[in-house]
Amino acid sequence: MKTRLELFERVRLYSSMAVAMVIVASLVASQLIGSKNLTWQVAIALCALAVGIPHGALDHFVTVPRTNKKTMVSFIFIYVLVACAAALAILKWNVLGFQIVVLMSLVHFGIGDSAFLNELDRLKEKSSSRLPTAFVVLAFGSIPVVLPLVNSSSTSALSEVNVNLVNWHQGFEQDLRLIVLFLFIVALAALLITKRYRDMVDLFLLAALAVLTPPLIAFAVYFGCWHAMRHTARLTLVLPKSQSEYDQSHALKAFWSAVIPGTPALIGSFVVAAGLWIYGNVDKSFFWFVLTIVWALTIPHMIVTAKLDRKALRI
Repeated sequence: MKTRLELFERVRLYSSMAVAMVIVASLVASQLIGSKNLTWQVAIALCALAVGIPHGALDHFVTVPRTNKKTMVSFIFIYVLVACAAALAILKWNVLGFQIVVLMSLVHFGIGDSAFLNELDRLKEKSSSRLPTAFVVLAFGSIPVVLPLVNSSSTSALSEVNVNLVNWHQGFEQDLRLIVLFLFIVALAALLITKRYRDMVDLFLLAALAVLTPPLIAFAVYFGCWHAMRHTARLTLVLPKSQSEYDQSHALKAFWSAVIPGTPALIGSFVVAAGLWIYGNVDKSFFWFVLTIVWALTIPHMIVTAKLDRKALRI
């Protein structure tokens, strides 16, 4: 238990530090290079997405009995089929697909953060100051997803990725901004009342990332350096290889045991994105296709990890 707690606390610290460093780096780059220069933004975003993609490649360990090969093959086939169908749908119906992805991501990310914090409480054997889960889900999900898409610089960023997405909010950007601000204030009050001061720091970090960095960076860094790292930490609690490393008090090795098997998914995602970009016969950026793959993979990933999330949220 002690080694597991050590890993969770280190992952939490690293993800918070990563977000803080990116905020500073982004502010510096905006001054030195220019806030409208997309080259450095896309470079940082692609690196962050690359960090995050492998975390969804081990979903079969969460749901599927590994002793049944037929079931495993069927699972992989259906998983890939759903992801492919989602990717094609997003590419065909850009705006509607994007709107669904925004809503889906909001729910998935919020639940993921709450589940991570609940697991951390369990490892600490913490009985007091129970996490105000409902408020955390809404605020921690909406801030990194919605805020970057309704700030002043989102128009130019989205037009470079895919011009069809510029008006994805259908003119309700101010309403969405006010809703997220309300959720932020309510969550902040709930965390203050329950004396969850460390969680308040995370809430402010996510808000700063969403407000102070370009939209491309805000989403990608949250996805790769925050959500994926924390989800990977949770996966170590169910992966046999990680459990073996925990028994030997190897916290870092336990984490890497949940990362390395997912690297083929990273390579495959970029290969597929490159193929769509080269042979898709459409005038859109490579980054758009990478994002499409990430969003498409999120759909089956969210469905499968619901089992892991339910278990954590019952704590």
